[in-house]
Order: sequence, then structure tokens, then C-alpha cells
Amino acid sequence: MSRSGEFCPRCGDEIPEGTDERPELAGAGGQRNSEHVLCDACYFEEFDLVDAPDTIQVRVCSRCGAVHKGNRWVDIGAEDYTDIAVEQVSEALGIHVDAQSVAWQVAPEQLDKNNIRMHAEFSGVIRGTPVTEEVTVPVRISRQTCKRCGKIAGGSFASIVQVRADERVPTDDERERAEEIAQEYVAAREETGDRNAFITETKTVDDGLDMKISTNQMGLGIAKRITAQLGGSYSDSRRLISEDEDGQELYRMTYAVRLPRYRQGEVIDPEDGDGPVLVRSVQGNLKGVRLTTGEDYEASFEEGETPDARRLGFREDSQQTTLVAVEDDNAVQVLDPETFESKTVPRPAYLDTDADEVPVLKSHAGLHVLPADGEDTDTDE
Repeated sequence: MSRSGEFCPRCGDEIPEGTDERPELAGAGGQRNSEHVLCDACYFEEFDLVDAPDTIQVRVCSRCGAVHKGNRWVDIGAEDYTDIAVEQVSEALGIHVDAQSVAWQVAPEQLDKNNIRMHAEFSGVIRGTPVTEEVTVPVRISRQTCKRCGKIAGGSFASIVQVRADERVPTDDERERAEEIAQEYVAAREETGDRNAFITETKTVDDGLDMKISTNQMGLGIAKRITAQLGGSYSDSRRLISEDEDGQELYRMTYAVRLPRYRQGEVIDPEDGDGPVLVRSVQGNLKGVRLTTGEDYEASFEEGETPDARRLGFREDSQQTTLVAVEDDNAVQVLDPETFESKTVPRPAYLDTDADEVPVLKSHAGLHVLPADGEDTDTDE
């Protein structure tokens, strides 16, 4: 048997030559400090392969399900927090610095919705000797309220988006679509991990829709997207509400969205003497088609302004009626859908002269043939 001439300071037994020692017990310059080297028996007597906490708390938002990690809340989109518990237990466990070839496995035991018992088994090699150790770590799910949900519950908001319409009240469809646009934008921001993106309140009012938004940047983004999709324009104003701890002024922004005066599918009569127009698009300049000729129409006005025109009705107000005869290149005869009398009306270029029936709109401006369904949508949209 090889002898080292060294003895265990605890039990006095001679330490065989080649016995591994812990690196942290080496002296200055990496030289062995023999008076602190223990024999294997004494070494393993005080040895712990795993350093485990008595318990671990997983903080979970009871409202949105986010989990607190480090110094922030993280959305994980799960109701089962077992995987999170396994992750946090693995991060909290410490493995002895001398251990080599370490392997471990864990078996979670769900006690109830707020308590999980983690049974972990570790194996490794120390001083050439295989060792195993089992630990059990209780994990408690602590239901709290994250900062984001606290702000929402407290009614916190930094901007307001007001949706109105020019000389009319927004329709239910326009209100619903504006709200959908806002929700879609917020959802897209949430997917990037932005926990400051939320809508505090959505309220239908007599003349439109009001939305309280988490940040000024979010409010601006929503206003831009509503006008891009529904047309119109927006303006902004700000109001000083407070100062932060550094004395910086804090403002609340209001973004006033003004939807177009006319809607796609509406029939109007501009004051230019050339007859009614079926509106095709309200994004940017108002675009449409003349019901007298079938020619394209585009209002010659600056974006954000609207030409004066009489409202005659909507495409959904039209009725199918019989095409009686084609008189010439400029006129046809149709049956009045109310009196059933034959009436001569302008022949627009889009009219199908082989059709048996055509859609017509009757208003105080007269009787006019509309394009067939699907032919009044601006292809640029």
C-alpha cells in the first residue's frame, strides 16, 4: 500500500497517496495544504453533494398568470406551473464544486393547486467514488398581482383615443372595428414582451368610442392604425397631470380620431353638377364612381378635408329591378321598383345590357343604376 506520510487531522488515520483534495483547500500558489486534507471517511462524513433551500416560492399573478422571475414579471401563457417550479428549483440548487459527471432527475408531486413537492435525485463522482443523494424541496405557488394588472385594476392610463366621425355618428361596425384594431395592436406588442401595452377601459359614448390606453406611444400607434384602415384623420392634444420624482413634467395625451364624413358604399351627390357618386374609398382622397356615366371620381381636395355633397343613401338601400330596354349609348329604361312604371335613366358604362335585372337606388335625386355587387370596391385598398 502506498503511503503519503500525511494523516487526517480529524481521525488521525494515514491518508493514502493520491487522495484527491478539494481545490478550495489548496494553499497559496496552488500548493497543497496538507494539514487541512481529510481522509475519505471523514471527508464523506461531512460531504453534501447538493445544497437545497428549505422551500421555494413561485410568485404568480392571479389575474394574468404571469410569473415573477428575477426582478420582473414574465408572461408564460400557462395554467400549469409545474415546469416553472422545476426550473426555479434547478436554479436554486447548488452542486458541490468537486463533483464530476453530475446527473439528476426530478419527480414533481402536486399536492394541491398551490403546493408542489419536488423529489430530486442526484448522482456524481467525488474523489473517484460514485455518490448519490436525494432531496425534497417544497414549492409554494404564491398568488399575487403583477404590476401590470395592478395598473389596470387601478385604472391607470397615459393616453385617450377618442373615435368620432365628421358630421355624423360612427356606426356600430365602425366602433367595433376601431376597438378590434386597438386590441390587435396591443396583442402584437404583448407578443414582443411589452408588458406596458394594455387597454385600461373601452367605453361606448353617444357620439363614438373612448379608449384609455396604457402609454402615449400606444395611443398614438392605435390612432394611426384606425385612420389607416378606416380612413379619416387624427389630431392630438396634451394636458399636464403631474411631475415625476425628478421634477419632469408628465402629460396625458388625447388622440382625437375623426372618421370620414362619408362611408364606403354611400351614395352622395357632390355640388359639381355631374350627378351622384357611389363612394368606393375614403382613405386619403374620397374616391368613387359616377352613377350617370360610370367614370371614376376622385375629390380634388386636400387630405383631411371633405367636399360638400348631399347624402342620397347606401348601396344596401338599393333594389333589384327589371332592365326594360336599352334606348341608346346614354340611356336605358328600367322599372321603378315602387310604382312599376318604366323610367328612362342614365346608362353608366358598367351596366350589363344583357342582364335581366339591375340594382337601382331611388332617392330625391332620381333613379340611378348601381354597379353589380363586388364592383364598387377600390382595388387599391
